[in-house]
Amino acid sequence: MLKVGLTGGLASGKSFAGAEFERLGCALLQADKLGHRILAEDLEARAEIVREFGQGVLTEEGAISREALAAIAFSDKERLQSLNAIVHPRVFAGFERFFDEVAARDPDAVAMVEAAIMIESGSYKRYQRLVLAACPQELQIERFMLRDGASRQEAESRIARQMPLDEKRRVAHFVIDTGGTEAETLRQVRSVYRRLRAEAAPTGKREVR
Repeated sequence: MLKVGLTGGLASGKSFAGAEFERLGCALLQADKLGHRILAEDLEARAEIVREFGQGVLTEEGAISREALAAIAFSDKERLQSLNAIVHPRVFAGFERFFDEVAARDPDAVAMVEAAIMIESGSYKRYQRLVLAACPQELQIERFMLRDGASRQEAESRIARQMPLDEKRRVAHFVIDTGGTEAETLRQVRSVYRRLRAEAAPTGKREVR
C-alpha cells in the first residue's frame, strides 16, 4: 500500500483534485470530515473544547458550533494551537485506523489523506508521497469568497496564517496546478494517479486507467 498525502492552501483546489483521485481508484480520507465527525461525536473532545473555549461555542442543543469555534480559534494563533492540541491527536489516530483498514482490504491500494495544514504540522512526513494542489493567491481569495461568502479581509487573514504555497512546493513530490481549467486540472490528476498507481502495485498486477 502506498500512503499519499494531498494538501494545498485555502481554496487551492485540493478537494476537487481529491474527488478525481477517488474516482480513479484511490482510497480517500478527508481530514476536514474526520475533524467534523470528532467534534460531533467525541464527547471527551467536546468537553475539552468547552473547558478551553467556553460555553459560547455550543449550540442551543449542546453540540459544538463549528462557526462559533472557528471565530474564536482563527482569531488568535495561540487559541488555534490549543484547539489543534485537542483535535489533532484524534485526527491522526483516525488516519492510522484508515490506513489499517485500507491495507487489510487491499494491500496494493493507493491510500490518500487530504488535509490543509499537512506541511505546517509536520504530518506530511507520515506519507510516502506528497501531492500539492496549488494556484495563484488571487484565485485562492476569489474562490474562498465565492465558496464561503467571506470577505476579502477574511480570505487574506486565513491565507496569511498558512505557509505560502511556494514554500510547500519544496517538499511536494507532485504539484498539480489548479489555476487553469477544470479539464487541465483533471489531466494532471490522472497523470499523477498513474505514477502513484505504478508505485503502489507490482508491475503488471494492476491496470492503470
